[in-house]
Amino acid sequence: MKFENTGLENKKADLTRLDEVMLSHGLVREGQWDYERVTYDRKFELKEGVFYLRVFGYAAEGDVGAHKATIQLMTPLLGKHYYPHGIEYGEGESFPKSLVSQCEKILSEIKAEIDQFAE
Repeated sequence: MKFENTGLENKKADLTRLDEVMLSHGLVREGQWDYERVTYDRKFELKEGVFYLRVFGYAAEGDVGAHKATIQLMTPLLGKHYYPHGIEYGEGESFPKSLVSQCEKILSEIKAEIDQFAE
């Protein structure tokens, strides 16, 4: 599921500050990066299954590995994990309304914080 029109997809932000904001909202980058891309994940374990809120980004300038990059954020996604296949984001997926609302609130809070320093 795509979270369109969050305003995040138009933001460019410093990697270090972005890491701090995302982590404060439970989204971790950990090993989900290479020198040009990042993925921030938050895991939700519910009775309906395991879900991930994901915020992707790519280095518009600099190098992620050197911790000196400006990250262009992309449209956030919500996916359901299926063992052993991976995460599905498709139209046919069903997501609990309470989870969707919680994710929208988290993304709104993240945007408000990022707006203070992002381009």
